[in-house]
Amino acid sequence: MIRNFKRTAAIFGIVAATSTALVACTESSEGSDSAAEGSEDVSGTLVGEGASSQQNAMSIFQKAFAQAYPSAELSYTSSGSGAGVKAFTNGTAVFAGSDSALKDDEIEPAKQRCEGNEAWHLPSTIGPVAIAYKLDGVDLNLSTANLAKIFKGEIKKWNDDAIAAENEGANLPDKNITVIFRSDESGTSDNFQKFLAGATGNWEGKGKQFPDSVGEGANGSSGVADQVANIDGAITYVEAGFAHQKEAEGVKIAKIDFGSGPVELSSETVGTALENLKFKDTGSEHNMVVDSSALFESKDAGAYPLILTTYNIVCSAGYDEETSKLVKAFFTTVLDNQNADLENAGFIPVTGTHLDRLKAAVDAIA
Repeated sequence: MIRNFKRTAAIFGIVAATSTALVACTESSEGSDSAAEGSEDVSGTLVGEGASSQQNAMSIFQKAFAQAYPSAELSYTSSGSGAGVKAFTNGTAVFAGSDSALKDDEIEPAKQRCEGNEAWHLPSTIGPVAIAYKLDGVDLNLSTANLAKIFKGEIKKWNDDAIAAENEGANLPDKNITVIFRSDESGTSDNFQKFLAGATGNWEGKGKQFPDSVGEGANGSSGVADQVANIDGAITYVEAGFAHQKEAEGVKIAKIDFGSGPVELSSETVGTALENLKFKDTGSEHNMVVDSSALFESKDAGAYPLILTTYNIVCSAGYDEETSKLVKAFFTTVLDNQNADLENAGFIPVTGTHLDRLKAAVDAIA
């Protein structure tokens, strides 16, 4: 059953929203399954690093992993996509979480890290990006064109005529717009810039570093959400779960007009966008790089295509035997826990064909 992403702050408060390493929890949870068959063969600490966009999902997966494999644990540091990829390629992390695929100059170092084998992208964490803002008494509609102008600094006031035209009857204040952006290297920034360029044609920036010429920077997903909550008139781009955590502090999520009318962010509208997901030709069916251009340029009615298909980047082969068992056991646990807990944390559980693709890839890791 598809449910709306609107949640109370209490629900979202059950998951950690810090930027520190997540240490595996060994406590049993009520109603959870017993340890997996053969779990005694899987032991040790699995080290991952990267995207803070999936840190709340990782806090769910780590508990399920500890439950299924009592001799194993996960340590995931949510340092940002750029740092995660670097940790993976230099060998200090077993896998990287990244909101963007490896760049051309990162593919060969990743291959070397994998002992000459390909690194695979597993888009296993699906999270919508919210346009979060704080503006008392205003439920906001924004076209993609106005969104780009706001983040470029071309629209500076909330009562600008361009915004007023899309919000008839709204009491828009004569207040400055405070843009909040990610100051650290971030796959969220990379994807948001790709979205602005593809959806509007009015954006020149690209990459994991967001331009600092307009607005104020804050570190990490929790950092930008905190900053918006503290400033009346602020706006940012952030994963939905972090925006919902701040609803009690006056943070709201804008409806976006992608070209077919304003669309509310919900599991249903994100699901509509995912129905047409396309992949690039990487030479392997198990190396799944999403065609983000096709996704971000889509204008399907009732669809919310501003989503992160966060990758967990792993070696297709080249791990030692113990590490390989850890990797396969953990990501099997991830795919076995695409459930309501994940949805409550602001993510879209993967199902159907995409789930089958991911399971096949995990099974194929040597």
